[in-house]
Amino acid sequence: MEQDISYTVEEVANLLKVSKLTVYDLLKKGTLPSFKVGRQMRIQAKDLQLFINGKQSNNHLPQKESNQQMHVQNQTQTKRRVVISGQDLVLDMLGKQLDKLGSFVSLRSNEGSLNGLISMYKDECDIVSLHMFDAETGTYNLPYVNRILVGHSYMVLNLLSRNAGLMVSKSNPLHLQNWTDLQGNNIRFINREVGSGARILLEEQLKLYHIQPSQVHGYHHVESSHLAVASAIAAGKADVGVGIEKVAKLVDLEFIPLIKERYDIVIRKTLENEVLLQQIQKIVTNPDFIKEIQSLGNYDTSLTGEVIFETE
Repeated sequence: MEQDISYTVEEVANLLKVSKLTVYDLLKKGTLPSFKVGRQMRIQAKDLQLFINGKQSNNHLPQKESNQQMHVQNQTQTKRRVVISGQDLVLDMLGKQLDKLGSFVSLRSNEGSLNGLISMYKDECDIVSLHMFDAETGTYNLPYVNRILVGHSYMVLNLLSRNAGLMVSKSNPLHLQNWTDLQGNNIRFINREVGSGARILLEEQLKLYHIQPSQVHGYHHVESSHLAVASAIAAGKADVGVGIEKVAKLVDLEFIPLIKERYDIVIRKTLENEVLLQQIQKIVTNPDFIKEIQSLGNYDTSLTGEVIFETE
């Protein structure tokens, strides 16, 4: 590997044949050195090779270079690395504000809601964004958090609310209006990956309307983000997919709102997270941060910063 080559988290995950969250966990613990370019974490090829070989990065460096590298690493490691899981662009804004406060360095993971929550249970993730609809209670997020974070203390904070529904081509040529319209071989549907909030919303609605997945043509055609689904529809590769209003407008699609989803973040209450929790609450209740969200359009901030649930 060449000295000047660096890799993204996704590229390292592919090379090591592990999940991205496993790589984020290595970065968080400082086991694998990294550096930040904008909002993206990158890993130098030489450090990856040394990690693979099971060696410390400074074992074969001249003493002067070794001391310089140790100084840089020590400066970075004085700030705790925090993994923020989710895909909404407001999470990038949250990470940026967290970095500014000086105690933490934010890392971004694009895992879906359920997978992020499971990673939090395994202590691989620090802040998880959630938009998981529960058909049995008609509510968002808490039923899943309560089941998965059993035995843990945590706080659930609202980040924003947003409209979710169906993204379709301009003028809605197939006249789709509701979940029941997804049935039929003439409708080309495009789905999200298992564990994503959009996939959970679809499956819960199919359950409510007694629709079998086999009745939705394209149910097994999967993309891994709202934007990828919207782009496929815009390119004519599909007729409809589940998504959010903001992304539909970005790609110039028609949007059919079917539900307002509460987009929350959850943080475990531990001694290690005491300062993190305080700083996150400070950010999300800051009027300037709320105004910044509002300036994006298509977001509801009426609950932003509100504590939705907190264990004792």
